[in-house]
Amino acid sequence: MDPRLQRRVQRYGWDKASGEYERYWRDALEPVKARVLALADIQAGERVLDVACGTGLVTFPAAQAAGPAGAVVGADLSEDMVRRAAEQARARGVTNATFERMDAEDLQCEPHAFDLVLCALGLMYVPDPQKAVAEMHRMVRPGGRVVVAVWGARSRCGWAEIFPIVERRVASDVCPLFFQLGTGDMLQQTMETAGFRGMRAERIAATIAYASDDEALGAAFVGGPVALAYSRFDDETRDSAHREYLDSIAPYRRGDGYAVPGEFVIARGHRT
Repeated sequence: MDPRLQRRVQRYGWDKASGEYERYWRDALEPVKARVLALADIQAGERVLDVACGTGLVTFPAAQAAGPAGAVVGADLSEDMVRRAAEQARARGVTNATFERMDAEDLQCEPHAFDLVLCALGLMYVPDPQKAVAEMHRMVRPGGRVVVAVWGARSRCGWAEIFPIVERRVASDVCPLFFQLGTGDMLQQTMETAGFRGMRAERIAATIAYASDDEALGAAFVGGPVALAYSRFDDETRDSAHREYLDSIAPYRRGDGYAVPGEFVIARGHRT
């Protein structure tokens, strides 16, 4: 896929999803968010860069941990995500967090200016993950650290059929290699190639709970990466896609809802 087209799809796709993202994903992503922050071990006064920050689910607790003497920059390709995060910062009175629209492969910050770089579930969407990790390496100071999380193996993510289901109906090219970084030790290798050392990686099994069919469909089609492609569906196409997706997660039905398995891979390293 043309990288320029993929960036465009990502930018406007997440613009489309931004209004529903937290509604459908805040609680589901709590385990990975908590673990990323635990591994980050943010200290008061530190400077932190949160790449692919979205609406700030990780950025805001990072800012709280860094305290008034610290500073956090949230960067995201989606202008609407950045706008919503900045609005939240103003509403909450958070003064040590700022948000800017930036491409993960071309971070417009002062090199070596950060004690810590975070990227929680954003690297899978980047056309060139190796380049994005090299940019993270460029941003962090010598001795500084990085924590990156991605979705894990496809076979352990029960919602994974969403991508082929959409692709069969419209050429979306949303995530051609979505699960690649969660396969084997690919994430660690990518980070080591960029120059990070002392790598530590772990896999976390998680369960994504949906209370109803509507909630499962909203998370899959409206609040996530296929939102732009989904917006092009007519009513008949939406109905057929809904049926096919619900059939794909039927093994995980629990009463009126679902308990869908998922997996995350989180890696931590430092710059020498």
